[in-house]
Amino acid sequence: MSMSFDLPPQAVEQLKGFIHLCRAKPEILHKPELQFFRDFMETFGAKIPPKEEKTEVPKAESKKEEPKESSEPPKEEEEDAEMSSEESEVELDMEGVIDHPDPDEPHEMGDREKKEMTDEEMEQYDEARSAAMATFSEGEWEKAIDQFTEAIKLNPNSAAMFAKRGSCFLKLKKPRACIRDCTRAIELNPDYAAAYKFRGRSHRLLGNFKEGASDLRTACKIDFDEQADEWLREVTPNAKKLEEHERKRERKAAERELKEKKERIRKAREAREAAAAAEAKNDEEEGGLPGGLGGLGGILNDPELMAAMADPEVAKAFQDITSNPANIMKYQGNPKVMALLTKMASKMGGGMGGMPGMGGMPGMGGMPGMGGMPGMGGFPGMGGMGGMGRGSSESSAKPPSSTDDLD
Repeated sequence: MSMSFDLPPQAVEQLKGFIHLCRAKPEILHKPELQFFRDFMETFGAKIPPKEEKTEVPKAESKKEEPKESSEPPKEEEEDAEMSSEESEVELDMEGVIDHPDPDEPHEMGDREKKEMTDEEMEQYDEARSAAMATFSEGEWEKAIDQFTEAIKLNPNSAAMFAKRGSCFLKLKKPRACIRDCTRAIELNPDYAAAYKFRGRSHRLLGNFKEGASDLRTACKIDFDEQADEWLREVTPNAKKLEEHERKRERKAAERELKEKKERIRKAREAREAAAAAEAKNDEEEGGLPGGLGGLGGILNDPELMAAMADPEVAKAFQDITSNPANIMKYQGNPKVMALLTKMASKMGGGMGGMPGMGGMPGMGGMPGMGGMPGMGGFPGMGGMGGMGRGSSESSAKPPSSTDDLD
């Protein structure tokens, strides 16, 4: 009976990886799942390095990292304090701003649902409007307000009545009431320049410089007015300061948001890397062999095969064959030995080719080098078992020479 193996190159490389792992971390050999491998190596007189005690370093490292996290909030507080201090640095000319404006209370705005007037209401509206305009021209602002209110009740869809009453409120230093009337006038007629003009002036008296400048620009754009232009030039310096400050705040907010986003990405990346490193370390400390050892994994994980290797008779025969592959002829009548060799061949996907000779495994007690073994594949990466690639008849006809390993 003749047997030989053709060991896949991938299996050889995988076994080399396992050997390198054992050299770098010999403590892995003390894992419970590798007990069978230690027993197997000790049958050849291999000396397993003693088990080392673990030290729990990660906990100390995690404690050191805690102060870093606690130091982050003060940075955000400093940024907020910086933003608030910048707001206080904006110097505005508050001259002309009313300290105690009128209360923000609603006043008569007419029936918004009313769409048409009767002929009688039309006549009454014309009389009320004429009287209000006459009073307005005389500068009697309180009386004019009452008369404009009567006209608004009759015709709540007149933008001119709201704007005129708003101008009366403005004369009386009631900017909030003026803003309400002018806003309603703009709703009824978005192109009414006078409404923007009076509302812009009212915003300026309240210290709303940006809103005031916006309304006054719109008024001049729709219908240029010298007084509106004068009011616009008055409010523009403060408005520009506030607009520039707002743009600066938006830039800083965008920069801070981008910085925070980058920081979140960095932390997420570090967390993924730490998790991957911890998983890899856990695999090395707890998990067994490197992924996919090919044919070797099939041998080392086969309980029947490892049980057979634990038999002193079989182990001795296997050692005899590894020292001289030609000695396999002595065991062809031994069913236990041949069953072991056959099973090993099937696990390694053994073909009919030769197998490189197996050199001694470093650090494992010096396994002797093996020549070619007919009919058997070997362990990936454990040296070279040079396959003889010859039948049993040829092996018996010609004794193995020192050059057989090179075939």
